[in-house]
Amino acid sequence: MAHRLLVHLPHSHARLPLITSSFFSTRCLRPSAPFPPQPPPSPKKIPFTVSAHGRTWQDPYHWMSNTEDPHLLEHLNRENSYTNAFMADTLKLCSQLSTEMKTRLPPSISTPPERWGPWLYYQYIPEGKEYPVLCRKLETERSGWLKTFLFRHGMTRSKNEEVLLDWNELAERYVSGLHTKLPLYTENAVYQYTDTEWYVHVGTCRVSPDHNYLAYTVDTSGGERFVLQVKDLRSGLNDPKVEVDGVVSLAWSRDASSLFYTQSDENHRPYRQNIVTGFPVLVLCRKLGYDLVNDLPVFTESDSSFCVDITSTKDGKFITVYVIDSGNPMDGLQRLCERTSGVQYFVEHHSGLFYILTNAPLPDGKWFGDEYYLVRCRVEDIQSPKLQNIILPDKDTRLCDMDIFNGHLVLFLNKKGLPMLCSLNLPFQIDFKFELS
Repeated sequence: MAHRLLVHLPHSHARLPLITSSFFSTRCLRPSAPFPPQPPPSPKKIPFTVSAHGRTWQDPYHWMSNTEDPHLLEHLNRENSYTNAFMADTLKLCSQLSTEMKTRLPPSISTPPERWGPWLYYQYIPEGKEYPVLCRKLETERSGWLKTFLFRHGMTRSKNEEVLLDWNELAERYVSGLHTKLPLYTENAVYQYTDTEWYVHVGTCRVSPDHNYLAYTVDTSGGERFVLQVKDLRSGLNDPKVEVDGVVSLAWSRDASSLFYTQSDENHRPYRQNIVTGFPVLVLCRKLGYDLVNDLPVFTESDSSFCVDITSTKDGKFITVYVIDSGNPMDGLQRLCERTSGVQYFVEHHSGLFYILTNAPLPDGKWFGDEYYLVRCRVEDIQSPKLQNIILPDKDTRLCDMDIFNGHLVLFLNKKGLPMLCSLNLPFQIDFKFELS
């Protein structure tokens, strides 16, 4: 990222000669843009009354919320035509600016490597390509501060890097009409081609804790219904026994022998959790190496007003949609907190303690509404959690989020409208109390 150096000059230097000001004011002017032959298009108004929260008002443009209305498309086309006419004299300048900005970009854009176990994972866009590739290399291959600096800033590539997923190859295969199941990586990456019928949307993906498998979901129909695939990173091949339709979220067991996943119903609502056992949980759970018929349903949500999501704590020891010990997934589910309308819980784990970010009412009945606070409890107390208040809401400070590391708990705060970060050393005593102020 480029940085600007701001230099503050004394007032005596602020008075520039009049000729300098005049020079720049004349040199930087461009001819006035010719006005289009017609005034800007104005959408039609249709009377419509809206009532909500005890208030009533008029919304004459409510008809535009219907994206299927042909009059809306007609109006958008008129707006685009007007804009193109108004900006016609800037096309050459826009092209020049685009070319200049491209020359200032590095030939390949890389993310900083993220260390996980013995590996460094990163992605970059190869020179001349449109889409990134996902790579990894062993942490031990780095040596020397300069090499480390260049690598972390995407200025050099490792000769021994392992390409896990090449999105460009994926796009080319689908565009060419091949039905080969290819591995994917990214969150919400969309590739759409106007000259073919192919559409590729990567939903989510997870690398297994032993670094041997990559589970991912992909939609090639445009209907936002994703199919689960699993790639063996050692052989580079996809597991032909794993191809599940309607998968939304994923989580691995600690030993990478089982994969939990949520499955959506006909309304695209994630409602069930399954477990695929034998490798890679509705929530369903599947064992790697076993057929789909061996998928075990773990949890089913029958209330259509709720969706089911599944994730792992950052240390990988627990899977949450209830709580599942990822080291012993067949031991079943344990409920951490009772479900209450309007209440959310975000759970992390560290050193035998669950840290919970929630807006639930306190035991004394006090409720902070949409304000979140931080509590924790011991893992062994999960059946009847004895929640310890760590951070309660403050009138000037909001607790927005948390992140947990080996030795630190990082809080994302907003104090009088300004974002702030606060780091607490872990572990701290059970009687510890922290005041936001």
